[in-house]
Parts: sequence; structure tokens; C-alpha cells
Amino acid sequence: MIAASNHGTAAMSKRDFFLAAYDVSDRGRLRAALDLVRGYATGGQKSVHEIFLTPAERGALLCDMSLILEHGEDRFLLLKLDLRARCHALGVATAPEDGSYFYVG
Repeated sequence: MIAASNHGTAAMSKRDFFLAAYDVSDRGRLRAALDLVRGYATGGQKSVHEIFLTPAERGALLCDMSLILEHGEDRFLLLKLDLRARCHALGVATAPEDGSYFYVG
């Protein structure tokens, strides 16, 4: 199945590239954080994910994550990266790309 985007018309807007990383102490909150970030992710592994976000998506992600995490116990980092910088992909990895659609299937 091919979907235009899992977040509406955002694929048509300019998106910035981010790394999202989290450290969550509770299994239930960890699963919720993983599910939330994977909804935006184009790549990544374990608890660090590559994501492209519009300003509205960034705000929604931060708001939703703040509802999941426990302030004194958990951590979340959203780091904006510059796509003009040189990318060093190792092994079979490919450079990050903000596609016009996501393949779900």
C-alpha cells in the first residue's frame, strides 16, 4: 500500500531533518514513545530515529511526547540537522531523503 504521507499534506511542505532520541525508564512509556516517533520516522534504529518535520509536525511531536514522558525519569532529544552537511553512510545504509510518500506494507 502506498500512502501520500502519514501526516496529511506535510510531504508537500518544506520539512527540516531531525534526529529524535529518547531514554525512557518505563516499558509502557517506552513503547508509547517508540510508536509516536515511528509515526514520523524515515529511518533509524532502537531509540534514535531520522525524521523530517514541518514546524507544525515538530510542535505536535513535542506536545504528544510531553504527554507520554515522566519529567523526572525520562529524556527526549530532538536535534535539527543540516542537510547541506556531508553524509557518511556506513555499510548498506543510504543517505536520508524526504520522499513524497511513505510505503506501508
